This record gives sequence, C-alpha cells and structure tokens, in this order.
Amino acid sequence: MDQNSNIWYLEKVDLYEMLCPHKFAEFKDRHTFNKFDKGEFIYLNDEPSTHIFMIAKGRVKIGSYSDDGKEIIKTILSEGEIFGELSLTGEETRGDFAQAMDSETTVCPMPLEDMQQLLLDNKNLSLKIFKIIGLRMKKLERRLESLVFKDARSRIIDFLYEMGVEKGQKVGFEMMIKNHLTHKDIANLTGTSRQTVTTILNELKEKNLINFNRRQILIRDMEKLKDSAMAVA
Repeated sequence: MDQNSNIWYLEKVDLYEMLCPHKFAEFKDRHTFNKFDKGEFIYLNDEPSTHIFMIAKGRVKIGSYSDDGKEIIKTILSEGEIFGELSLTGEETRGDFAQAMDSETTVCPMPLEDMQQLLLDNKNLSLKIFKIIGLRMKKLERRLESLVFKDARSRIIDFLYEMGVEKGQKVGFEMMIKNHLTHKDIANLTGTSRQTVTTILNELKEKNLINFNRRQILIRDMEKLKDSAMAVA
C-alpha cells in the first residue's frame, strides 16, 4: 500500500461511539437523536455551521450544486462517521449539503461549543479529529486531480483501491469491503456514468481482479488492481 496508508485507520474509528454526547454526563441531559427519512436534508448550503454530526444509523450524502444546478457528490458516509466537522476550522456557514440516503437515518448532533470543549479536554481526540479533517481534504484534492488527468477506467479502479485501503478488511491476500454503494453512487463519486461503472466492474471480475455482489466487494490482489489502472482495457 502507499505511504499514506498508515493514517487510513483514522477513518475506520467509530467516532460516534467515542463522541456521542449521551456518553458524557455534562452533555447527556440535553442530548437528542435526530431521525431523517430517505432524501431528507439534514442541512443545506449556506445554513449556519453550529453543530457536528455523528451517524448512528444509515448513510449520509455530502455534496453541493454547480452553478447550473448539477449535483456534485463529495462523499458518502456511513455509521460511526462524522460530518459537518469543518465548523471546527472556522466555517461559519455550510459550503455543502448533507442528505439522508436511507429510511430512518439517525444522527447525533453535538453543538460546536460542546465539541470544542471536549476536544480541549482531550488532546489525543483533538489530534485524531484534525487528522481526519486533513485526510478528507487530501482525498478531495486527489479526486479533483483524478477528474482532470485520468480517464474513467482509471478513476474507477483508483476509487476501488482507495476503498480497499480505507474500509477493507484483509482476508489472506485478499481485501474484503462491505459495500454500501450502488453503481450509481460510484459513478457520482468518480465523475463517470452508471453504465461505465458496470462495464469496468464486470471487466475486472472477468480478469479475476475482483468479485462483488450487492453486499460486498472482494479485491483479489490490491497491487494487481492498482497496476491494472495503467493497463489498456
């Protein structure tokens, strides 16, 4: 794996379990859970950045809109992950939207002031949070470079490799990824089409580089998959 793989474990930390306010006596009395239906917005662009959110159940899509109204998906997050964290860096109003992707998506909101106090009292946790913020920014930069300099096939393969490093569980020489993304989700995250994603995944499966179903993706060999991005389809 590449030189950045030693910090990918930070994205695997269940921050909901660590940060949910009901786990702290000083926050417990004013803690609530918020539930959202599929497609419901948790917050919109330009709303005040007053809370950090932790996902207790379901998935959340983070995105924005281009000048012509086209939706741009930045990331899709699942249980245990946080979002809205840029308020910790001084963001006063949201630069993106957060939208529930599943029925009964449940999030745990924490006021910015409470989070700041918690991080002030726990320097190790503070370091982890800010490393995650930096890591996400680097991922967005890499994605932008990929959209500019790489073709659709390479972008999809790079995305699979990155998912393996970030969320995969090693099984012998193989990497197992619990998959919560549809082909359309992958297309949106790689700037391709659903048809192209399906074609490339089937090609990789025929070459025995991956296997997949609706629940999981199995990468046979991470390095071979990475090298295949340079091969001609």
